Amino acid sequence: MSVPFSPAIWLLLASVLVQLGYAAYYFLPFALRPETPPPAAGPADSEPVSVLVCAHNELENLRRLLPLLLQQDYPAGFEIILIDDRSADDTYLYVQQLTQYYPNIRLVSVEKTPEGLSPKKYALTLGIKTARHPRLLFTDADCIPATNQWVRLMQRGFARPADLILGYSAYAEAPGFLNKLVRFETLLTGAQYLSFAWRGHPYMGVGRNLAYTQQCFRATKGFASHIRSLGGDDDLLVQDAVRHGQRVTIEAEPAAHTLSVPAATWQAWWRQKRRHLSAGRHYRLADRLRIGNFIGTNLLFYFTTLVLLFSRPDWVPLTVLWGVRTSVICAAYAKLGQRLDDRLPTVLLPVLDAVYFFYYLALGISLFLYRNLRWK
Repeated sequence: MSVPFSPAIWLLLASVLVQLGYAAYYFLPFALRPETPPPAAGPADSEPVSVLVCAHNELENLRRLLPLLLQQDYPAGFEIILIDDRSADDTYLYVQQLTQYYPNIRLVSVEKTPEGLSPKKYALTLGIKTARHPRLLFTDADCIPATNQWVRLMQRGFARPADLILGYSAYAEAPGFLNKLVRFETLLTGAQYLSFAWRGHPYMGVGRNLAYTQQCFRATKGFASHIRSLGGDDDLLVQDAVRHGQRVTIEAEPAAHTLSVPAATWQAWWRQKRRHLSAGRHYRLADRLRIGNFIGTNLLFYFTTLVLLFSRPDWVPLTVLWGVRTSVICAAYAKLGQRLDDRLPTVLLPVLDAVYFFYYLALGISLFLYRNLRWK
C-alpha cells in the first residue's frame, strides 16, 4: 500500500507534534497556573538582603535605578552594593556622594581585571565577597524594578525552600518591528527557562533578575568553572548550582519583574545575542537536547514548508498542519504574554515566530564560524 503523502509531509507532521508537546506540557500549563497572591509580612520577609548591581560606564542608568531601589518595600531591610567596574565616567563620584546620605548603599570599585578573566564575573565576585547578608539579589544597571515589591517578591522563594530563584526581565515597549522581535525573543526565552524549571528542569536564568544565597555561590565555587568565558554569570551559574544539588525555584509574578531598555539597532542586538548564546555549549547534555529539540523542530517546520512550497505541494495536509500548529502555538504565546505581563500583538505572532527562528539559525552559524567575542 502506497503512502498517500510525500515524506516532507510526514516530517512536517513530526515537527508539529513535538512543538504541540512542548506547548501542552510546558508552556500552556505554566501560563494557566493560578496566580500566587501577594505575600503578607511574615517569615519570608525576616531576612535582610544584599542587592548587587554591576556597572560599567552606566552613570545615567544608575541615576534612574538607584532611587527606585531605595524605594523598595522590604521590612527586614537591605543593602545596595554598587560594583563600579572600571568606569571612565563619574559613576564613582555619584555613588560615593550617595553613600554619605544612604548608609545602606556601599561602593566596590574595580580598577583592573586580571588578564584572561571575565570582567563582569570578577567584579561580581568582589561584590559578593563584600556582601553582609546571606541572601543575594542581582540586577543590571540598565534595568529597573517593575514595582516597589520587587525585593520582597523575589525573596519569598527562599522560604519554599530554595537556594536559587529565577526571575523574569522584560524589555520596554517601543515603536518598530525590531522592538517587537526583541520582546518576542525575550518572552520565548523566558517561557522556556521558567516553564522548564517549573517542571523540574532548571537550566538558566538572567542576571537582570536573579537571586541566590552565599552558600549556593560557595557550593558552585563561584564562577570558577567558567571564569574565563565572557558570558554565563547567570545561566552557567545555574548549571553549576543544579549539578551541586542546589534547590531552584521561580518567581514569575509581574510585580517581581525587572524592565530593561532594549537594543535600538539590529547590530547591537546581534552582538548581545551572540554573547548570550555563546554560553550554550557549556550546558548539560540533557538541557541541550531539550532546548535543541524545541529549536530544531521549529526550524524543521519552516524548512520543510519551504521544500513543499517549491516542490509538489500537498495543499490539504500542509494547510491543516499549518493551521493547527499556528493556532495552538500562537495561543500559547499569547497566554504566556498575559501571564508574564509582556503582551505582543497577536496578529504579529506568526511573523515574529518565523523571523525569530531564522534569525536564531543565522546566529548559530555566526557563532560556529566566528567565535571571537568582546566584552565592554
